[in-house]
Amino acid sequence: MVGTILRHLFSPPTRRPFLAAASRISAASLSASTPTSPSPPSHIAAKPPLTSAFSTTAPRPATLNQVLRGTRKGKRARHAVSPALANTRCPALKGVCLRVGVVRPKKPNSGERKTARVKLSSGAVVTAYIPGEGHNIQQHSVVLVRGGRAQDCPGVRYHLVRGALDLGGVANRTTSRSKYGTKKPKKATVG
Repeated sequence: MVGTILRHLFSPPTRRPFLAAASRISAASLSASTPTSPSPPSHIAAKPPLTSAFSTTAPRPATLNQVLRGTRKGKRARHAVSPALANTRCPALKGVCLRVGVVRPKKPNSGERKTARVKLSSGAVVTAYIPGEGHNIQQHSVVLVRGGRAQDCPGVRYHLVRGALDLGGVANRTTSRSKYGTKKPKKATVG
């Protein structure tokens, strides 16, 4: 009995009309064989067979506006800010300074931004910004290059790490010392 009910509930929809007809036939034969069972009144319709919760209707066609707008275009991948480091998947690379110079910043700003042309250990040659006041590097100095562009210098997409390898930290720096490779100043002892 239970098996029949379960088969009836989980059978594919194409077999359902056949099963429904078969169940009606068996119900009619049962009622004919037992004369004591009362037959239902003619105005009450027989219950329809159980249907599945999933819809078998076809998907709606696209509207005119959807057709005119066309298919959705995928977004282009964002380019890396520091491509020479993104290609090697490294946070920083060692390099050798080829030339140290200054760059004039873009329009609203003015001044002289210190930069270095660096040949990285991966073979790429990049222009890197030297942060902080003053520096001690020259040609053939070994430096550590990290990502991050100098916003007002066109073409400068890398920073040098202060206080690493040949590039010293900023002297007399008291705030944001970790960014500029400066040790905590010693307390003066009174004695």
